[in-house]
Amino acid sequence: MKLLIKWFTRSTEAISALMLAVMFFTFLLQIFTRYVMQAPLGWTLEFNLILWVWIVFFGCAFIVRDKDHVTFDIFYLAAPKRGRQIMALIAAGAVGIGMIYSFLPTWDYIDWMKIRKTPTVWNPFTGAKIPMRDVFSIYAVFMLAIIARSIWTFVKVLRNGPPDEDHELVSHDPEPPAIRHGDDAT
Repeated sequence: MKLLIKWFTRSTEAISALMLAVMFFTFLLQIFTRYVMQAPLGWTLEFNLILWVWIVFFGCAFIVRDKDHVTFDIFYLAAPKRGRQIMALIAAGAVGIGMIYSFLPTWDYIDWMKIRKTPTVWNPFTGAKIPMRDVFSIYAVFMLAIIARSIWTFVKVLRNGPPDEDHELVSHDPEPPAIRHGDDAT
């Protein structure tokens, strides 16, 4: 199972890196055609915007971990273990229930977007403009991933207690540095 998770993590990181590289080279192409060739390409801007939407939601769905998010956990850390567990359960449940509740209306809107097409970006295989449903479908994937993560977190908190490792301060030294005077200050 760990090998499968590691393979999945590496694959999603590679896909994100590839999207970033394509976005960067498209940006360079845009600069070159606009300022060197004096003939800007209209599709490069829209293509970069589409890639940005995909990078953000794909990365948040599959790469960003809970401990990578900024948290305001002063009350969480001040609470006893049972209180932290209750807060973690409420948070995971609220996010999961909110995403489940809004999934069908969101998908209905994304599916409705199939009637709209991208103004300047064409499918390289068919030559047709790309439906906006395809552009925004990554948000539905993001929602499904967040629902699954919320359920997983809820079950994990029920079994193992609150996730305190997500709230550790990295390289934090609780003691202030000693003040050195004279010859010791080297």
